Amino acid sequence: MLEGREAAARVRVEGLREEAARLAEVLEAAEIELDRRVIAREELVEALAVSAAESTAVTEAGAQRESAAPAVPLPGSVVPPWRDGLQVSVLAPDYQWILGMLEKRRSAGEGPVMAREIAVQLGLGTTPA
Repeated sequence: MLEGREAAARVRVEGLREEAARLAEVLEAAEIELDRRVIAREELVEALAVSAAESTAVTEAGAQRESAAPAVPLPGSVVPPWRDGLQVSVLAPDYQWILGMLEKRRSAGEGPVMAREIAVQLGLGTTPA
């Protein structure tokens, strides 16, 4: 009877060892995934900080857009999520120029503007899409 209990205990111990080894592998994979996600978030935060610093430097350097349309729009400009107190200066210069144009129209009482009108002001023409 004792030998039977001992054998059952050995089987249970072996099963638990196998389960522990499997869980160790799952834990290792989860830790690797967590590390990758932490690194990705840190890289993104750093890239956004550099981008914001560059935008601020350009703005502070006096690179204000004149009334003429920009020659070529900047593709891939990042627009930060809106939050209270966000300044226009965090936007790329092209976006600042568009907002300035819209503000001039609003203050002149001209009302809403169509996307086609913005495209013309940006020098993109009137060809759809």
